[in-house]
Amino acid sequence: MNVESVCPLENFRKFMIFSTCRSYIPEEFFNDEEIFPERMEEKGTMYVEAEDKETLEKKGEIAFVKASNVLGVIYNSKSGNTVLKWRSTKEDLGKVTGEASANSLVNLFEASVLSKSYAYKTNENEQILES
Repeated sequence: MNVESVCPLENFRKFMIFSTCRSYIPEEFFNDEEIFPERMEEKGTMYVEAEDKETLEKKGEIAFVKASNVLGVIYNSKSGNTVLKWRSTKEDLGKVTGEASANSLVNLFEASVLSKSYAYKTNENEQILES
């Protein structure tokens, strides 16, 4: 599904965590709004573009980075079915654009990247989700 929405950076960060490392991210990293997961692989790249960034810890394929003054974030799922970008527009708000799989849509709603009203947008006169 094509996605286009505006959301705070923190919501997109939570989406990335929910989609990749929710089960093993250290609680102090989860609670710190400046810590993001990154993954540098040909498939499934997650990258944070920021003015200042440092790697804190690596667990498997995920590196946890502390980033400040984030300009943009790229999220590509391992399957290739989700390709999203978050671009800063004003302060901590940014625009999310791209394609999301059904599984990613669940995480986008859970992280409040997409609002409930987004679920009622229609695609070719069909309701996407029902409450």
